[in-house]
Amino acid sequence: MSASDTSPVRDLAGIYLRGFCMGAADAVPGVSGGTVALITGIYDRLLSAITAVEPDRVARILRGVRRENRGDALAAIRETDPGFLLALGAGMATAVVVVLRLVSAVLASNPVATYGFFFGLIAASAVVLFEDVSLSTRPRRFAALSGFCLAIVVSGRASVATGTSLPLVFLAGAVAVSAMVLPGVSGSLLLLLLGQYEFMSDTLRAFTDTLGAALTTPNGAALVSTGVPITVFVSGALVGLVSVAHSVRWALDRYREATVAFLVSLIVGALRAPVEQAGSELGGTGWTAELAALFVGFGLVGAVGVGALNRFAGSVDTAAPA
Repeated sequence: MSASDTSPVRDLAGIYLRGFCMGAADAVPGVSGGTVALITGIYDRLLSAITAVEPDRVARILRGVRRENRGDALAAIRETDPGFLLALGAGMATAVVVVLRLVSAVLASNPVATYGFFFGLIAASAVVLFEDVSLSTRPRRFAALSGFCLAIVVSGRASVATGTSLPLVFLAGAVAVSAMVLPGVSGSLLLLLLGQYEFMSDTLRAFTDTLGAALTTPNGAALVSTGVPITVFVSGALVGLVSVAHSVRWALDRYREATVAFLVSLIVGALRAPVEQAGSELGGTGWTAELAALFVGFGLVGAVGVGALNRFAGSVDTAAPA
């Protein structure tokens, strides 16, 4: 193998491409970026890097503004594998922008077909992951029932009552980022469950449109109105890295079977979300046989896609690495 084959630039390019694949997966409900990380062989490194971002280490980095602390701050930065996280994050961000712009346009033109596609993705993911669920004990059965009921209730309320307040957007960012440590659970699925998926897709599309237009016709008011929710969401995601993601990892390390049962049942319960969202887009027309057939047809397309991915990837271990 030549030196160029192992050059840092080549390595970072490979990580960027893996991040792009993860971002593209996480941008659609039902397909997990964590699963892509497993498939592409970076899950262990991703988990180590994420869990290295902890409050004490962040505090050491922030203390680096003082000259006497800069050596320790640089050491703390190196402990978080910054090159890996930056390259991976850049790839994910690129994919999320590209895919969500596309999703936003498709949702606007044909919401029933799009939500039907999401339903198929989610349902097939639940079927694939259910193979790894054990309900042999009462605590696991309780965890599964809790996950299912929570998703059913939240997805029903989210479709009509949650709104798009900044605190909720912040919470959505914190929860969605936890999907990076959960093979099988998509960040977009969690956004859909909270009723924030379409809002964030539309907002991101508007923000990138405004940002592009600002190069020729600056519009500060439009940039602020679309940029504030994006900033709040990203802030929530950063907080989630040092809170929610760590909590999920802790639960997987200590109560893996019950946690997996809870998560897979959460996915099953979340199947209500795309049905409710599609129904809310119909207004007063309601469901017709033709619309129901459209929903089911695109659902089958989504299910086939997940089945093909699972066949390519083989069996995915939902356990968090030690």
